[in-house]
Amino acid sequence: MKGNYQFRINTGFLVNASVGEYREFDIAAPSLKVDEDILFTEIQTVVRVSRVQQGILVSLKASANIDLDCVRCLEPFAGRVSCTFDDLYAFHMRQNSDADNFLPENAVIDLEPLLKEYLVLELPINPICSADCKGLCPECGANLNIDACEHQVKDEA
Repeated sequence: MKGNYQFRINTGFLVNASVGEYREFDIAAPSLKVDEDILFTEIQTVVRVSRVQQGILVSLKASANIDLDCVRCLEPFAGRVSCTFDDLYAFHMRQNSDADNFLPENAVIDLEPLLKEYLVLELPINPICSADCKGLCPECGANLNIDACEHQVKDEA
């Protein structure tokens, strides 16, 4: 699977910088594929990398489009999800045994796996195309947003 190299950030300039130094990056990508069923598009991110005492702190804000299917009417619709996270990339395993991530020797941080994970966590469990979606007729399965079926007319009378 082809990676998105734009989500790799070389933080080598911060390794020997003073604590508190930082830099921000705006990263846009046309798409980010998680698996066969999940494809995020028009990804917009703002990444801040900061030198802290323990290592490099990555703060990321992202938003992306995704095609969803409404759970009421089963019609596809375009949705947008957003996520925010902070993650520490520790310098040394000996000093930070509790850390989840460690700064690679080349100081290049690949944010793609974390970005995918956090965007997927923001996907709605029951996506609805609009608050006033009428769904499907339980009798015949007609989309009630398009037409009223004979079952609905009988129930209203």
